[in-house]
Amino acid sequence: MNTQLIDGNLVDCSNRTIVPARLHFKDGLISAVEKLPHINQEHLPFLLPGFIDSHIHIESSMLVPSEFARLAVVHGTIATVSDPHEIANVCGIEGVRFMIENSRLTPFKFYFGAPSCVPATTFETAGATLDATAVEQLLDLPEIKYLSEMMNFPGALQGDPEVLKKIEAARKRGKPVDGHAPGLRGEDAMHYIYRGISTDHECFTEEEALDKLKYGMKILIREGSAAKNFEALIDLLKTHPDSIMFCSDDKHPDSLVDGHINQMCARAIAKGHDLFDVIRAACLNPREHYKLDTGKLNVGDPADFILVNDLKNFEVRETWINGVCVASEGKSLIDIARTSHPRVNSFHCSKKQPADFEFISTTGNEYKFPIIEALDGQIVTGKSEGQPLLHEGKWISNVDEDILKIVVVNRYHEAPIAKAFIKNFGLIKGAIASSVAHDSHNIVAVGTDDDFICKAVNLIIGDEGGISCVNNENEWFLPLPVAGLMSFEDGYLVAKKYTEIDEAAKSTGSKLGAPFMTLSFMALLVIPKLKLSDKGLFDGESFRIIEPV
Repeated sequence: MNTQLIDGNLVDCSNRTIVPARLHFKDGLISAVEKLPHINQEHLPFLLPGFIDSHIHIESSMLVPSEFARLAVVHGTIATVSDPHEIANVCGIEGVRFMIENSRLTPFKFYFGAPSCVPATTFETAGATLDATAVEQLLDLPEIKYLSEMMNFPGALQGDPEVLKKIEAARKRGKPVDGHAPGLRGEDAMHYIYRGISTDHECFTEEEALDKLKYGMKILIREGSAAKNFEALIDLLKTHPDSIMFCSDDKHPDSLVDGHINQMCARAIAKGHDLFDVIRAACLNPREHYKLDTGKLNVGDPADFILVNDLKNFEVRETWINGVCVASEGKSLIDIARTSHPRVNSFHCSKKQPADFEFISTTGNEYKFPIIEALDGQIVTGKSEGQPLLHEGKWISNVDEDILKIVVVNRYHEAPIAKAFIKNFGLIKGAIASSVAHDSHNIVAVGTDDDFICKAVNLIIGDEGGISCVNNENEWFLPLPVAGLMSFEDGYLVAKKYTEIDEAAKSTGSKLGAPFMTLSFMALLVIPKLKLSDKGLFDGESFRIIEPV
């Protein structure tokens, strides 16, 4: 291949300069960086390293990796640090191998982790278990760059042998360990970090993040489709520029169409943050922490770079990976991958009847229920007390008070259905349901009555995975045949269908910004305060089931 040339205003973070330059690259590698001091800067785009999402679950985009890549490159993303924890909870090692194999169909740079907590807790039913031996097998794969988020922080603090074996296996191989410890402060945070855990993306407040930074941890500022911590944490970039990274964690397809890490950069600049600090967080700190083979725009580096029109909005003109242009002027140049790779899944439950969702009263109408409080833009929940309606000896949704029934249906085998009540979904007459339900991905549904809930759940069971919305007039369904989490379809088409079903949920009354994303976290037990698993209502602060099925 002949040497290729690209001119631009080179953003050099090492020297904190912006100078006109010509990039020479051949066979995917940068061969020379030629300064062009006499070139008119005004008409050149800005040339900088490609963006890296430092922590994401690709599965939450509802797209297989090859389709995620097609959408992400348009926004200047060239790589992700990807935790395949979701598919591992459904399909185990087979699921992780699927993600790796599918990612090879695209020039995008996926760096996967070995899921550390499958299942996430003993208080739920998952489709697989990854013990320390299985984790070691994964860590030996060249595509596995780190040990994924150690959500079992109680186990780390208490010295659980399995937890310590997994951490030690990563350290022995020189691979970093990601953390997950929402709300952990003081000595507990110190001991957790001293186990060898190097990052956290779950900080809700600046004070919590400062506590962890003090002991040497890197902080990932997260702005996803559900959890949004940018506003709370972005000022840390001024004081700890070498210890901050940007991530999305979970990104639904519609918001991925709109933007990615580029949006976080634009917001940081708008708040007055130093350009070079922003570029470090978005491009370079992840590369250095995870030892990634992405470009830094030095001679000998892979030709991974982006051209942007300005350093304010970060509107991406072109994205290049390994010397190949993969996006130009808002259009992806990556072809849809045609693969015969078999889909993976685990779905072994039969369709339900409305009577299966009845909540028989054993207490009388004076009983105050613990109520889950969904919080818009957060994956944590509140906890309060309230009263659904008692009708003919059964507890039903109190729509006027926005206290709706929530259920979790075990998708891996036949089992009793877990039921509780939740606020802030706001549905007036209907139900929504999803087989994307972190972390075990059983079926979670919220609705105004048992008929609607049953219809929404059965749409998912009938197709072995997806998200659904039903009301008096219509039914909407987005199939997710890959592990009940992802689709092989064109990512832009999936995003369009997701937008339609999201709008349907909102037309049914939900005031949440992303009702399906919020729903998907209502069974996530490792995030406080109150959640529902297939085994019962779970208190994340005392870490126990308080109302069993």
